[in-house]
Amino acid sequence: MRVLVYPHAMEIGGSQLNAVELAAAVRDRGHEVLVFGEDGPLVDVVRDRGLEFVPRDPRARRRPSSYAAAQLTRLAMGRRLDVVHGYEWPPGVEAFGGPRLRSGTAAVCTVMSMAVAPFLPRTMPLVVGTEELRAGAAANGHRSVTLLEPPVDVEANSPAVSPAGFRAQHELDPDVPLMVMVCRLVPELKLEGLLAACDAVGELVGSGVAVQLAVVGDGPARDLVEEAAAKANAHAGRRAVVLTGLLVDPKPAYAAADVMLAMGGSALRGLAFGKPLVVQGEHGYWELLTASTQPTFLRQGWYGVGSDADGRAVGAGRLAGILTPLLADRDRWAELGALGRRLVVERFSLQAAAAVQERVYEAAANPIAQPSRATLSADAATMLIGLTSHKVRRRWQRWRGTVATDDFNAVAGRTPGGRR
Repeated sequence: MRVLVYPHAMEIGGSQLNAVELAAAVRDRGHEVLVFGEDGPLVDVVRDRGLEFVPRDPRARRRPSSYAAAQLTRLAMGRRLDVVHGYEWPPGVEAFGGPRLRSGTAAVCTVMSMAVAPFLPRTMPLVVGTEELRAGAAANGHRSVTLLEPPVDVEANSPAVSPAGFRAQHELDPDVPLMVMVCRLVPELKLEGLLAACDAVGELVGSGVAVQLAVVGDGPARDLVEEAAAKANAHAGRRAVVLTGLLVDPKPAYAAADVMLAMGGSALRGLAFGKPLVVQGEHGYWELLTASTQPTFLRQGWYGVGSDADGRAVGAGRLAGILTPLLADRDRWAELGALGRRLVVERFSLQAAAAVQERVYEAAANPIAQPSRATLSADAATMLIGLTSHKVRRRWQRWRGTVATDDFNAVAGRTPGGRR
């Protein structure tokens, strides 16, 4: 098959890395795969994997974009593509509104966010990362929903990887336990946890607990994270929180960590390195992965929503409460690390995920299973109405100053306690 994979961004991040790694794994199963998207740091990763990269039309600034949809249609026809695969809802809408409707090319959408946009077409095959999302999407009328938990290359990400002088390079104390967060510094999903982690470290070190935190990544919220890190360092009386900036290859950071603080794909990569994991969420949510909490994460994904509106303050206290006994019991690190590594190898390997993805593509491109033109047209009309309503609501919220971002996670209707 000929497949085009379209990550929602080309910054270093969990969903995007999953898209590229899975694209390369599908290619290794004998298919022709190209990656489409804007310019960005992830382009080097695409080329390192030996994948062809096609840059998106620079006029496609708004999301979703008619320019991107038209370019995808031209590529589908010119390259005789079998499937166009968009990651997250804007590329999914562009894939459906462009090549699916205009050239008949199969379109697939993967959602690794914590909510499925309600206007995504019900006839478009959907891939989601948690059982809760799968069940919800199926109940909402999506015809084909596949559960594909975020895959991990367990060979490239393993305890055998060298830290490669990560601590020395970033002037981290070699004798002090190191927590690591690898993520994009963005308001959506991540920011509360980043700020709470800085606050927790400041409080712990200030009270005499030996610990340090490295934040690996970059993004529009960096100034806010730097401010929190400076406050934590002042409270601790030393350099306890360090921002490394973006690392195109963050594996040395994972390898150098004693404990990972993470969500989503980064959480699973941390487990692949055999590290204890504290799962990050929102509204004060932090939870240590143990044998007893593992079923919760397998059901809801590597993320959670707490019950507190003041999530930063409550989360800092909860994280400090988890870390205090964990840091004091180093023998438990190996036990928890082995639990996580075993789980990732058995359930989240990249090779197994590639086989599932291949079956999704084959089913999507099967000519016998295609919906009628009338059904597609009705689905497109419903998508357009829902998308227009969403955009109008977003403009109203921005005018009122209640929403600062355009990521669907920020408007998914999540509330403390996890309800949507």
